[in-house]
Amino acid sequence: MNKIKWTFTGFKADYWIEFGLLLSLHRYCSLWTTKYESPFTEKYFTQTMDHFNFNSVGNGSYSQRYLITDKYWEKGYGPIFFYTGNEGDIWDFALNSGFIMELAAQQRALVIFAEHRYYGKSLPFGKESFNIPFVGLLTVEQALADYAVMITELKQQLAATACPVIVFGGSYGGMLSVYMRLKYPNIVAGALAASAPILSTAGLGDSRQFFRDVTSDFESYAPECRDAVRGAFQQLKQLGEQQEYSRIQSEFALCKTPSSPKDVHQLNGLLRNAFTIMAMLDYPYSTHFMGSLPANPVKVACDTMLSGPDLLANLKNTAGIVYNSSGLLPCFDLYSLYLECADPTGCGLGFNSMAWDYQACTEIELCYESNNVTDMFPPMAFTEKDRELYCAKRWAVIPRPGWLKIQYWGNALSTASNIIFSNGDLDPWANGGVRKSLSSSLIAINISGGAHHLDLRESNAADPVSVINARKIEADLIAQWVKMERTRSQQSL
Repeated sequence: MNKIKWTFTGFKADYWIEFGLLLSLHRYCSLWTTKYESPFTEKYFTQTMDHFNFNSVGNGSYSQRYLITDKYWEKGYGPIFFYTGNEGDIWDFALNSGFIMELAAQQRALVIFAEHRYYGKSLPFGKESFNIPFVGLLTVEQALADYAVMITELKQQLAATACPVIVFGGSYGGMLSVYMRLKYPNIVAGALAASAPILSTAGLGDSRQFFRDVTSDFESYAPECRDAVRGAFQQLKQLGEQQEYSRIQSEFALCKTPSSPKDVHQLNGLLRNAFTIMAMLDYPYSTHFMGSLPANPVKVACDTMLSGPDLLANLKNTAGIVYNSSGLLPCFDLYSLYLECADPTGCGLGFNSMAWDYQACTEIELCYESNNVTDMFPPMAFTEKDRELYCAKRWAVIPRPGWLKIQYWGNALSTASNIIFSNGDLDPWANGGVRKSLSSSLIAINISGGAHHLDLRESNAADPVSVINARKIEADLIAQWVKMERTRSQQSL
């Protein structure tokens, strides 16, 4: 939704953008090296394809991937920390959520990262999974049921039936953690939902909010940066209106010469997406999550945008921070780096992006627009009608606005309990989530200087004090929930 997504996993995570063969190979090799230094063991769980229809697909099953480590676990007693995998390869989340392992060491927990159906290697119908009607089993409800069944059966297998379960997730995964606590409180004792836009994706809020908040990140660094970005897009608009397509190709080092307003629109989307990624991932240190970005990428981007009078060259170079971090890409291919889909914040390419596109066409509402008034980007609308037309053509489905609000409570959460909603003020997804505590056990933590689920990442010397404090609060609350669940279980016996 996240959010942007890269295709090295194939992620929406997410999630994701393909940088060409050289960068994909670099990413794959880096991921491979890191995997086998990790404490996790990769396993597969025999999962029911359709939890809600006993006549569907012959009561079939599929292999759902999960990662597990008992490195710190006090067997049979320590809690279970369960990551509700989101829109991408589960290794990406396991390798970028080090706080969970740090917390496991403190609280002697078993850690499981479960892959979401239809993502990574958890494809119920293999390469046919995205054909109609097979893709119809890709729903939030089915994914939650997968996690509930997996938790229940693994607890039996591991002699861990008395071990309290806390779920964790970031972004869409954070939404799923909230939903697990709401729907399966008999299984889940508490949830940490980091950067979870549970309100905006349920159709609650302002469609202008997301790109307004992306703009705000750059504006906060320097108002001149916002003005330079807006001015560069205005120059691109003028070139498009004058059909100066060769000039556009030259200015942006495009692999092919644009030939229509559609191509210019595509370029606008690609460029806007670069700013979205840098705003989301504005971490105070360099990262390799969703690609390779420098420390403080918003600052780097603004310094690039303000590096000289040639705004178009500056805009191209700023986009290159995201799309060509290695400097190896000889040109930008408009239609391999970015594709329009039912998520204006980006779907990426590959199977994972197809899965996210389908979800954005069914339950998850992502009707965000840029308008060049409340934000610095070209006017690019994506209304409910636009979504409906696109989804009917692409997937033969009609979206159900408001379904997440009906199914998972929307903003009527006051009767829920034991959920942490954490958000960083640099994250454009933050204002689509819960920013104020709703009760003594529905806690909102706002992280000053924090980007997209920064608190889930491992500790780093460059971390702001705000995220160090947030993790301490989270750790204390989770320890309390584990203790409360043990007491409740003993009393029920």
